Amino acid sequence: MPEWGSHDVGPCQQVGDGITRVFQLLGKRWTGLVVAVLLQRPVHFAELRRAIPGISERMLSDRLTELGAAGLVVREVDEGPPLRVAYRLTEAGAALEPALKELGSWAEMYLPEAGPCPR
Repeated sequence: MPEWGSHDVGPCQQVGDGITRVFQLLGKRWTGLVVAVLLQRPVHFAELRRAIPGISERMLSDRLTELGAAGLVVREVDEGPPLRVAYRLTEAGAALEPALKELGSWAEMYLPEAGPCPR
């Protein structure tokens, strides 16, 4: 076994393509939080914005567009009146639930709390 701080002579494995794609999408600020809120139920834009303190309307719109392009979120228009737009996860988006729950459990165990949630 190599001594701590020494380098193994074997080559390092490159990061896999799948994990790279996951973090290119979900590693962006706010994206995981948007998905986490939508895991609970479909929500309207204003509700989603209130559920994620600190996110701007522009950023939320951008993240929803990216998640939609990735096939994880669907935008549904209720003609009303009044006209309302709701967002929900697709089957692929909902399939993230077990992984996100595992990450949440891991964080509870290994990441120290930073203090109360900012409002």
